[in-house]
Amino acid sequence: MLKNGMTKTPVDLDTTKITKNFGKITAAVVAGIILWQVPYTIDEGHVGIVKRFGEATTQVNPGLHTKIPFADTVEELEIRTRKNTENLKASTFEQMPVQAEVSVNWTVIRAEAFELYKGYGGLDQFENRILDPRLRSATKDALARFKAEQIIQNRGQVIQKIEETLLSAMSDFPVKLDSVQIENLVLPQKYLQSIETKQTEKNLAAAEKHRLERQKLEAQREVNTAEAKRDAEKARADGSAYAIEIEAIAQAQAIRVKGLAEAEAILKKSQAIKTNKTLVEYVKALQWDGKLPTTVMGSGQDILWNMKEK
Repeated sequence: MLKNGMTKTPVDLDTTKITKNFGKITAAVVAGIILWQVPYTIDEGHVGIVKRFGEATTQVNPGLHTKIPFADTVEELEIRTRKNTENLKASTFEQMPVQAEVSVNWTVIRAEAFELYKGYGGLDQFENRILDPRLRSATKDALARFKAEQIIQNRGQVIQKIEETLLSAMSDFPVKLDSVQIENLVLPQKYLQSIETKQTEKNLAAAEKHRLERQKLEAQREVNTAEAKRDAEKARADGSAYAIEIEAIAQAQAIRVKGLAEAEAILKKSQAIKTNKTLVEYVKALQWDGKLPTTVMGSGQDILWNMKEK
């Protein structure tokens, strides 16, 4: 008996039933975990490398797949373009030290991704063991073939040489190289100052050359203007001379015509005088001034008679 009229009733627990229920719950959890591990997915831009007990067995493409729980594991391998950058020290053709930062874009060939994984264990290992050393070697080799000034002025040729060397070195590996870039190039400060001075002198020389050419053009322009003015004046003079010539020809022609007319008139007058004595007397009368002659020559023409009154 308990206080307040309450009594204690003993509880009879069924341990066998509890054990069975616990076993079912455990089995369900384990089954759920197993079923949860069966499906898996591979993201786009990757391929899956399936390993069974640590050994790479197959390659799968993006999408939904299944695996054997606890036996299979899956690692994703990126097949999109990757960029790898290297900082290195090198020398130019004239043994000038240079600090370079160079990068390369590269892509794993999808069909050969499985072989790359089996051979190198992943992208990071492939970069560290294969790509990076060859990129550094190709860059140093290319820089050593050019003088510092050529590297600055013709960086594209240096890049082309790096690409040729790197492509040859990577031809046996399951990757595709897209492009190489020289991200940064550091030359000694003294050399850069000398280049700047030289460039300034070139700019000044170019400016002076431009000024001289401009003066030459202005002088030529003045010559052209003078020649044009001279040609214009010559044309005007030629025109005036031609006009004078035409006028002289016209005047000469007029004089000639007038002379011919006068000659013809004289000829006709002479002919008329010969045939008409009365006309002769008439002409004499027209020409007489009304005065009588003051002297008369005798028949012997040696006596001169003065007929003026004294």
